[in-house]
Amino acid sequence: MTGRRRIRSTVLPRSLVRPARAGALSAGALAACAALVAGCGIVPGVTEGQGDDTITVMTWAPEEAGATTKPGMPAFAEAYGRWVNAHGGIGGRPLRVLTCDERDDAVAAARCARRAVAEDAVAVVGSYSQHGDAFLPTLETAGIPYIGGYGLTHDEFTSPLSYPVNGGQPALLAGLGRTLADACGPVALVRPDTIAGDQLPPLLDSGLAAGGHDPSGDLRAAEAATSYGDTAERALEHAAAGTGERGCVVPALGDRTGIFMDSFRRARAEHPEVRTATVLGSVDQTVLDASGGASGPYEGAYVTGWYPEAGDARWDPMKEVVRAEAFGDNRIDPADAGVQTTWIAYTVLRQAVESLGDGEVTADTVTAALDGGLKVTTGDVTPTLRWKFQDALASIGLPRLVNANVTLHVVEKGRLTAAADGFTDVTSTLQDAAL
Repeated sequence: MTGRRRIRSTVLPRSLVRPARAGALSAGALAACAALVAGCGIVPGVTEGQGDDTITVMTWAPEEAGATTKPGMPAFAEAYGRWVNAHGGIGGRPLRVLTCDERDDAVAAARCARRAVAEDAVAVVGSYSQHGDAFLPTLETAGIPYIGGYGLTHDEFTSPLSYPVNGGQPALLAGLGRTLADACGPVALVRPDTIAGDQLPPLLDSGLAAGGHDPSGDLRAAEAATSYGDTAERALEHAAAGTGERGCVVPALGDRTGIFMDSFRRARAEHPEVRTATVLGSVDQTVLDASGGASGPYEGAYVTGWYPEAGDARWDPMKEVVRAEAFGDNRIDPADAGVQTTWIAYTVLRQAVESLGDGEVTADTVTAALDGGLKVTTGDVTPTLRWKFQDALASIGLPRLVNANVTLHVVEKGRLTAAADGFTDVTSTLQDAAL
């Protein structure tokens, strides 16, 4: 059931306590919540009102926001809701999936979080947002767990209510550095000239150092630039400097990586050949498709990811959900890391709910299950997941990072293709990062 919880009056700092959800909303609050519905969706076939056993969750992502658009994540969440209800729900309980357009906007992200509270959601599942500081305080105050976010923000690896299923950018950069140590001469890292960007060089350099390689050249770039011609020239000069070995350029500019690569493509003809390399979050299959596929600037690039390649048989159960409930929905690409993360996040939710048996299903009980040592298996697309308050990487300020496994891909014919077998665990590499 989704019974509401008692109000707790004591307020402590969010780093010290997990607050519980507020109790029943007042009539005025309910009226205000009606204004939040715009931009949000609900799984067809599940009524707006919820029965005693209905489990309500929310998934959000920017659906029409340029380079950061991730419509496949809420679309897959809706398909999963239809599929699980067609198979008897979760432990016999119907699943009500709400979706919300996050718009890559802090105000919209906060609005989505407030609607999750208003709708008595037991979790926010498999979502994408760069605005953790806008939505996580709302979820924490209400006691709603954030399961399987995309891993974009530092907050996702520090909040006691966050249950990440991958290692985010920290794991990807450390893993990429270890790969490039064996494959490259000089390495140029192009990253935002921001406080968040300041964290990226130590992560990449930790992997380079593990392979006995010199640190990368740290090239800062304006976060909101519309052209990166000068930066591309500097990166090419650094990567081609001195050693006679083929250098590598690593753009890590998030949604601005595509703009950098346009400038890089124009500049590279005047320089010795270099290899490009980057990480998921800066590039994924949707970006490759949009940039021209096999004829685009990423062909031949190394890319570190979190999961097996899309053609791996371990993704067949996810693809069956798509075939059964979203055939022909071109928003959903099974090769997209956002869709894959959403599938894993709902796998976590399902096992957490099933672990409760006939007990009450609320945000508090789901959180208690996840905090109580539950081991979640994901069909080997990740290692077994288990969250502790202080995990192995707490010493570098990432206490919620429990999956530091990465995979190595190369872009061939416009598709992300496995370049190495299995996973590489970069936990020890990250522990040595000078953050």
